[in-house]
Amino acid sequence: MNFQSHSSFATRNLRIIITLLFLVGIATLNSPLTMRTLGQGRALPDGPGKIETQKLCTQCHDLDKAIAPRQDKTGWAGTVEKMVAFGMTATAGDVTLVVDFLATHYPADDVPPIRVNQATAIDFESGLGLRRSQASAIIRYREANGPFKTIEDLKKVPGIDTAKVDARKSRLIFE
Repeated sequence: MNFQSHSSFATRNLRIIITLLFLVGIATLNSPLTMRTLGQGRALPDGPGKIETQKLCTQCHDLDKAIAPRQDKTGWAGTVEKMVAFGMTATAGDVTLVVDFLATHYPADDVPPIRVNQATAIDFESGLGLRRSQASAIIRYREANGPFKTIEDLKKVPGIDTAKVDARKSRLIFE
């Protein structure tokens, strides 16, 4: 075997090995275990829109955060529109599939009550539909001023949308 034929044989084998490694890598990246390892804590239920939801919602954050809000179809549409405004790239068809998937598998009737004095920012953001900055303001206010006793105390937090708080006051528990 001369040098040229040995070189082309090695190149061909190297290409085969790289292709196999690539295919194994793709299969590994799409496995449920790898998805959880990459910060996508739970596997989504099967159904139309699952793949689009994984693709779109993980552009900026992990799936646990994306599905935390438990909303009706209108609420999910608003959340997805907000994400598009923040720069999420999606087709109109993908947005429709994602909204339908989320409304079907993570509906509003599954929303747990919010224990105002133990809640995290994501609890306020998802449970009351507040912006992240407003939810963080509630946490800072609570840390500086102590526990909230009533809804009126909560509405004293500067900059929060009190109309959203009033609209979902039945979810709030003051303990």
